[in-house]
Amino acid sequence: MTQEERLIEQGRLSDTESRMTERRKYLAERCAEEGLDRPGNDSLHRPNAWEFLVNREHHLIWCNVFKAASTSWMYNFNLLAGYSPQFLKASKAVPVSLARQKYPRPTAEELGKFLNDSLSFLIVRHPFERLLSAYRDKLEHSLPHTFHSKLGSHIVSHYRTKSPKSSGKRGPRYPLFEEFVRWLLCEWKAGNELDMHWTPIVNFCTPCQVRFDVIAKFETLHDDQNYLIKQAHVGHIIKPEWKNPTRGVQTKDVVKQYFSQLSKMQIKQLYEMFRYDFILFDYSLTEYLENGRDEATKLVCKK
Repeated sequence: MTQEERLIEQGRLSDTESRMTERRKYLAERCAEEGLDRPGNDSLHRPNAWEFLVNREHHLIWCNVFKAASTSWMYNFNLLAGYSPQFLKASKAVPVSLARQKYPRPTAEELGKFLNDSLSFLIVRHPFERLLSAYRDKLEHSLPHTFHSKLGSHIVSHYRTKSPKSSGKRGPRYPLFEEFVRWLLCEWKAGNELDMHWTPIVNFCTPCQVRFDVIAKFETLHDDQNYLIKQAHVGHIIKPEWKNPTRGVQTKDVVKQYFSQLSKMQIKQLYEMFRYDFILFDYSLTEYLENGRDEATKLVCKK
């Protein structure tokens, strides 16, 4: 690395450090405003230690948010656990299953203790971009005979409107985004347990109840990962790769294609579901709401 390159890298690391300080401060202020930093008995007011992976050797703690660079970092955590790249490439096992063999789920007390001498981090993403990514990956492109393909069939059978004018056309085998959203809103309003791929981050990682040193964002992932790897001193084991990069980026055209299926009312209802994720991590609804249709819609839930 040349002297000039080193100076550029130091500048970027310094900028990222400032960004992390701002994000921690912003999160703490929003948590206090929303009353989410107080202890309590419901799921938002106590640490959800269940989802954390704790690497004691490298003093690194991660709350894995699905559909937010989770494939890359599950791979990284498996490397940190001692699995070789060759083994991980050849293995047919699900990466999260391999990880859990090395990282038992901590209790809240254990997590609290481990946080005292570890660097903790999570990676967040715009709630609607994360949701759309989950829908496209798990339902639109689901493999036959899997859990998500069966779920898709269930959604279609309950939420697809049968029009007399359709002249035998049934639509795709997977649920349309609008059908998925209606089903999801009904599940949420009924208080049913949600799939981890579309559970709000606030429920999954309880960021107002657990201290996070690094709040990485999908939008600034390149610099945030470099910073994290340097801070954790694990650059000799993992490199800031990004697996599934082409599937990760969703252009404005793609967003419009899906969110124009929804009414503005449905988008606002979705916002209520992910409200805390928007507030705590400083995301905006505007671009998505602009794509919504103006018509009034009523949510009808099917048993």
